[in-house]
Amino acid sequence: MKLRGEHFVAGAAESGGGESFTAVDPTTGAALEPGYAEAAPEQVDRACAAAAAAHAELQDSVPGDRADLLRAVATGLLALGDELVARVTAETALPRARVEAERGRTVNQLRMFAAAVEEGSWVDARIDRAEPARQPMPKPDLRRMLVGIGPVAVFGASNFPLAYSVAGGDTASALAAGCPVVVKGHPAHPGTSEIVGRVITECVRRIGLPAGTFSLLHGRSEATGGRLVEHPAIRAVGFTGSHRGGRALFDLAAARPEPIPVFAEMGSMNPVVILPRALRQRGKAIAAQLAASATLASGQFCTSPGLVLFQDGEGAEEFAAELAAALVAAPAGPTVHPTIRASYERALGELGELPVEIRGGGTATADGAATAVCPSLLQASAAAVQANPRLRTEIYGPAVLAVRCADAGEMLAVVRALHGHLTGTVHGDGDDLGAFTELVAVLRDRVGRLICNGVPTGVEVCDAMVHGGPYPAATDARFSAVGPSAIARWARPLCWQDWPPELLPLELRDDNPRGIRRVVDGELRLP
Repeated sequence: MKLRGEHFVAGAAESGGGESFTAVDPTTGAALEPGYAEAAPEQVDRACAAAAAAHAELQDSVPGDRADLLRAVATGLLALGDELVARVTAETALPRARVEAERGRTVNQLRMFAAAVEEGSWVDARIDRAEPARQPMPKPDLRRMLVGIGPVAVFGASNFPLAYSVAGGDTASALAAGCPVVVKGHPAHPGTSEIVGRVITECVRRIGLPAGTFSLLHGRSEATGGRLVEHPAIRAVGFTGSHRGGRALFDLAAARPEPIPVFAEMGSMNPVVILPRALRQRGKAIAAQLAASATLASGQFCTSPGLVLFQDGEGAEEFAAELAAALVAAPAGPTVHPTIRASYERALGELGELPVEIRGGGTATADGAATAVCPSLLQASAAAVQANPRLRTEIYGPAVLAVRCADAGEMLAVVRALHGHLTGTVHGDGDDLGAFTELVAVLRDRVGRLICNGVPTGVEVCDAMVHGGPYPAATDARFSAVGPSAIARWARPLCWQDWPPELLPLELRDDNPRGIRRVVDGELRLP
């Protein structure tokens, strides 16, 4: 597939109207052709207007058509073979095996949401039948279910150019809900975005869904993203990235004359707490495990462990020494684009003004990589962490802040000072967990996923997964960005009162032609 630097606006391939930019090879710093012109304001407007025009038809489409679309996209991505893998690798410096695994995850997500659409129970149908003879007042016939909220703006992530990008989980779940999608591709990998966008555009056409079902816009200007969020046709926003970027979109959406929800996943330190018996019995093994997790993909996972708490005592010295040795000895690795390296080094420089000891973290080159960063071990006291909010904030990259606490009370105090995170991990052996129930309870209130004796990296795509958490990890802790439940972000409840039976949605008719799980007159009815 020849790259042409094209946007896709409601089924039409177009050139942009603004300033041109290119992707950058993270290993060499060289520009990667072709150039991509920033989406013009009128292109943003047309994409949003087309999405609004497509919404009713897409919402009322046969669920099988939406499922067919998602499966067709999955098949199309696989059919690209090495072409897609090669472009992703060129734009991100991610190794081939990682890209192939991410493509597999993306394909599985698409197929998972297709299955959810076909099965149909995600609409959470509830029926309370009329009681006309009820006294003192008759009871009306009431039936409710979830329906798509409307056109969704999706912002591609830099660190997952497939799974959290043009055909990623936000796009797949929004389309499953019957919501048209306008994607703003990440400027670090526009070629990857164009390849995937072309596949989706062709699948929409082939399935026979309205052209406004999908659009892809390129851009690196904040004005382009802002115009998309502020467009009155957009009803919700999906974002994965920095806290600064997510909060800016959230504030724009809240300031609209008609505010809309923003589901932003904005990063996390993913605290790890090592309890005394585990520290004594396997502290060195935990240290090696943590270092491997923190340096995976140069620390560019949103679930990378960035903060570790442990208590002074037997095993503490050995743990600290092993963690330091493993991190400092770990090789430098490239980031997916130069801005990440610059932000990482700037953050380390800012921490130099605080009571923190920093080991490693200098500039480096790895196999000639222009964006290489070195792993860092940061060490600070519990008092310093409590007193300085910056020490409780993510450093995006391969950095771990180790906090050696004097006792259990000090460790609990640090956990109490934490804000929201995606994950929290507790390592405990024997009676550890029973002896630290208060600490576990406090940590539980600050995370979306509570892990026992493991590492936070690795997000299984399944029903039980929660990828989200209290602010600032995400803007809405009630939802997950991963798994079938992610579809609920793009839906709202709608109630039909005393509606003619033949005009009700299939999911709400008495004979249940969709064969879905429902609650009828307060009782769960299985198919």
